[in-house]
Amino acid sequence: MSSTNNSPKDIFAVYQQNVDKCIDSIKKAVPQYHQAISNVQQEYLQAVENLVNSSFTTQKETSRRAGITSNIPEATLKVIDETTEQLLKGTAVNNQVALAAINATQQNIKTFNDNAKTFADMNKNIMQSWISTFTPSK
Repeated sequence: MSSTNNSPKDIFAVYQQNVDKCIDSIKKAVPQYHQAISNVQQEYLQAVENLVNSSFTTQKETSRRAGITSNIPEATLKVIDETTEQLLKGTAVNNQVALAAINATQQNIKTFNDNAKTFADMNKNIMQSWISTFTPSK
């Protein structure tokens, strides 16, 4: 590490400075990752939608030209609709569970973060107590 200042630096100050640089760099990159992931998800969803729609169009056209009827009995239609509804309900519950887990994790990290200062202060006080016990009085 080159420095224009020739005065010696405390190792903890150097450490803090470099950690701060790393954290700042990560903070700047996070929004870019969020946007990139969101863009990929949107593009993937669009590709799946296009693939399914193209496949249905091809199948429908092929069936029509071949003279194959595509009518289904009412009971079959009911089963398909009910299955789809259950799938959507299951997916909604899964999404709620996943979001709850993410929120709980975030809250746990926040709690840890809030308590980290308290633990550091407590350790500092314990260390000071030990040092004062073993330091000869003048």
